[in-house]
Amino acid sequence: MSNFERNLEKYAEVTLKVGVNIQKGQKLLIRCGLTAADFVRLLTKKAYELGAKDVIVDWKDSEITRIKYDHAPLESFQEFPAWVAQGYTKLVEEGAAVLSIYSDDPDLLRGVETPKIAAAQKAQGQALSKFREYIQSDKTSWNIIGVSSKVWAAKVFPDVPEEEQVEKLWNAFFSIARVDQDDPIQAWKDHDKKLHDKADFLNEKKYKFLHYEAPGTKLTIELPEKHLWLGGSSPNEKGIDFFANIPTEEVFTAPLKTGVNGYVSSTKPLSYGGNLIDNFKITFENGKIVDFEAEQGYDTLKTLIETDEGSHFLGEVALVPHNSPISNSNLIFYNTLFDENASNHLAIGSAYAFSFEDGKQMTRDQLAELGANNSLVHQDFMVGSAEMNIDGETADGKKEPLFRNGNWAF
Repeated sequence: MSNFERNLEKYAEVTLKVGVNIQKGQKLLIRCGLTAADFVRLLTKKAYELGAKDVIVDWKDSEITRIKYDHAPLESFQEFPAWVAQGYTKLVEEGAAVLSIYSDDPDLLRGVETPKIAAAQKAQGQALSKFREYIQSDKTSWNIIGVSSKVWAAKVFPDVPEEEQVEKLWNAFFSIARVDQDDPIQAWKDHDKKLHDKADFLNEKKYKFLHYEAPGTKLTIELPEKHLWLGGSSPNEKGIDFFANIPTEEVFTAPLKTGVNGYVSSTKPLSYGGNLIDNFKITFENGKIVDFEAEQGYDTLKTLIETDEGSHFLGEVALVPHNSPISNSNLIFYNTLFDENASNHLAIGSAYAFSFEDGKQMTRDQLAELGANNSLVHQDFMVGSAEMNIDGETADGKKEPLFRNGNWAF
């Protein structure tokens, strides 16, 4: 077995043992594109070897997706298959783990009519609202990973010979996901402790405000009284630990819905709905987005912000040091899973229930009373850089450094 093949095997093991942490007798739902087929077959085999009861794969073909957007009428995007939404929800209610895989072209929907994308995003959000509610409250284990593909690798490595691109992207994933180490499972345990230590420190501090300053950014974020910082692994409803993202370098919480003021500028491109948004700036007043601009993808950003009332507010604030594996790779992946873990980031839309004390047991109305935002969307965007400073302000008005020059200051 070659070193590359060994790393593929280890990547599959990390996904299943660390990511979803599959249990004997548990079902596994895999949501993926056909471009990930070879790796999904390996995952499926290993999942059964680890005792999975059943592996259900929901395939999507990106070429068919593009054909539909180019030729189908607008009204076809205003519906989402009820049987898919009901199936997802039922599987989660039965305790199935959920694995989502990114592998398709970040520019898949470039040039598509904006109303079609907006209609599709809204219909999917509405249909999957119960499923998303379960995921956002950690009812079951869930995980998101990336898989190298020809079209994605060409986007990330346009100057590399075509025959080397796919393996080069795989090797980047291996390094970032710590699978190129001798004992990846132990490496993830060590990393998990570091993230939990940062979250514990912030939870002890209970800062009332965060103050951001960087070129193009001057932002103040108020935090809810009962906010919780989290990072690394988290327990599902049955107390089984899992990692929602591989990779992950962040500690995060929810902002007070109405407590965001100032302006913030992006530092990396955002791929949303198959289109790229780049060099954009957003202005907030009392939590709400009141103005925005973008050098690329303005209409796509507008579509995102205007999804519903909640998409005019933030649902997550996440801290990621500039000195971290993805950032140090000096790569732009054109994919939020990876790019958000290279940079401090924020999320437009819904807050996670587990970002609040006892939030997993609360209804959406109860969470709203604590200051949590609710929306059909939850979309991260990257704002951090080596020039960013962040101060935490305590309830008595004392300011303390959290980030200096893009990295932790404590």
